[in-house]
Amino acid sequence: MNLGLKKDEVRLVDYTPEWNEEFIRVKKEIMANTPLKENQIEHIGSTAIKGMSAKPILDILVGVNDLQNFNRTIISGLKKVGFLQLRVEIPGKVVFAKFTDKTHQEKTHYIHLVEFQKELWNNLIFFRDYLNSNETAREQYLEVKLEYLKKTSTGINEYTHYKQEFVTNILKKRSN
Repeated sequence: MNLGLKKDEVRLVDYTPEWNEEFIRVKKEIMANTPLKENQIEHIGSTAIKGMSAKPILDILVGVNDLQNFNRTIISGLKKVGFLQLRVEIPGKVVFAKFTDKTHQEKTHYIHLVEFQKELWNNLIFFRDYLNSNETAREQYLEVKLEYLKKTSTGINEYTHYKQEFVTNILKKRSN
């Protein structure tokens, strides 16, 4: 299994069960080096959707009670297992990444640190679970991704924006 994308690279690879195996391995490392409990660490994103082609980056959701005031040993524990905090500002989220090497040119894993069982956490879990349980939605999501790639293979922000309408429509089902 090869994980990793360079900055602004957008590329999809075929699903592999090795993604889940890697998630389990990293989750154990995180739990061994932080005060986080098993239920505070979830596999999200397309690599968590069975059969889904995905960018070869593992997305991990980590929940804390209060994003403004959480146990700072979490940051040092994540660093110990190779995750560095990124200088991106996303409301309601702190982002960490793991890289292939010390040049920090190619990311292999993301951690999305959010408030545990609050709206963002619940939305990310719902999206994953909905696509895992709905074959039609999975096929539609893959088609949206492939449409973007027919146009270009760069621009991670543009790629995310391109998928946003689909994601929003799925999340609307959560409140129904």
